[in-house]
Amino acid sequence: MTTVVVVAAGDGVRLGLGVPKALVPLAGRSILDLSLDAVLGADVQAVVVVAPPAHRRAVDAVVRARPADPPIRIVEGGPTRQASVAAALPLVDDDVVLVHDAARPLTPSSLFDAVRAAVVTSGAGIVPALRPADTVKRVAVDGAVLETLDRATLAAVQTPQGFPAELLRAAYATTHREHTDDASLYAAAGNEVRVIDGEASAFKITTLWDLRRAEQLLAPAPVIRTGIGIDAHAFDPDRPLRLGGLEWPGEAGLAGHSDADAVCHAVADALLSAAGLGDLGSRFGVDRPEEQDRAGLDFVRRTAALLAEAGWRPLNVAVQVVGDRPRIASRRAEIEAAIGDALGAPVAVSGTTTDGLGFPGRGEGIAAIATALVEAGRPGGPRSGAR
Repeated sequence: MTTVVVVAAGDGVRLGLGVPKALVPLAGRSILDLSLDAVLGADVQAVVVVAPPAHRRAVDAVVRARPADPPIRIVEGGPTRQASVAAALPLVDDDVVLVHDAARPLTPSSLFDAVRAAVVTSGAGIVPALRPADTVKRVAVDGAVLETLDRATLAAVQTPQGFPAELLRAAYATTHREHTDDASLYAAAGNEVRVIDGEASAFKITTLWDLRRAEQLLAPAPVIRTGIGIDAHAFDPDRPLRLGGLEWPGEAGLAGHSDADAVCHAVADALLSAAGLGDLGSRFGVDRPEEQDRAGLDFVRRTAALLAEAGWRPLNVAVQVVGDRPRIASRRAEIEAAIGDALGAPVAVSGTTTDGLGFPGRGEGIAAIATALVEAGRPGGPRSGAR
């Protein structure tokens, strides 16, 4: 049988947010609440939470939101971590006790089970630890390097730390000095301590940088979708050519209800497709008189606004122009800048021919094929599968 002591009485001075660290919000919940997720996901029979005395009610509220099984009891902590653990030990009735820092909210439940199993099989105190990846040096107060330490003999320890409960209580009863963790106190009483592999995710939140790192790890994966758009128009020598948001003096124009800018139309169609917002025809169709001679860049701007309203933002667009003329390469950068400014995202443009095949190869018109990548935007916007 196993009890977990969750030490949550720290004042969080180094974090500098004015509340005890365990009550600091993280991804919309408190650090303590997230830590209890990991604890209660393990094979444990009881939990003791050590609360900061001045914030007992806040800790009570977190605990009351939890199921009654396994039971969670609360005890007020002392002025030091060691005093806080000492206050919790009289409430431990089981054979094995695991002591865990609430400030390690991303510790996986499997680590609790691994520590408990190692205590049971070895009878020793068990500490999860990570081997340092960096070269470690011992330095003087003035910064002078004294020696380079052998990494093979070093380990950065974590929690939960596990012990036979009776031996840990005895060690606490006989100690006369402060220790940095329970394992060192336990070892100072003459007991064996062994190390097992820790978990990188079990890092301790001490600084604001640690808090931001935890927030990033808890953030939902971005929802990214792709769409495709294709547009084609025949040449109309009686109209000016607008293509890629640019005027092309001396070139035959394209036939269409609007300005027939095949590049901009394909871009808008691809964006609408990616966001699940229909297509160019349903949004700006030829049955709408107000769209007569409408500029292609305006379609792009209005499509961007539709995406923003629906909670999507464009990440990038690639478009390929198919036809023998005009020569896209000569004005590629201008097209990319014009559409990119209208859209607010990077745009890549290329051109190709069909070696005389099909209507572009016969010089009858131009086609454009675009692909778009969009991402679900601010919280509250649509998620995967939204329409």
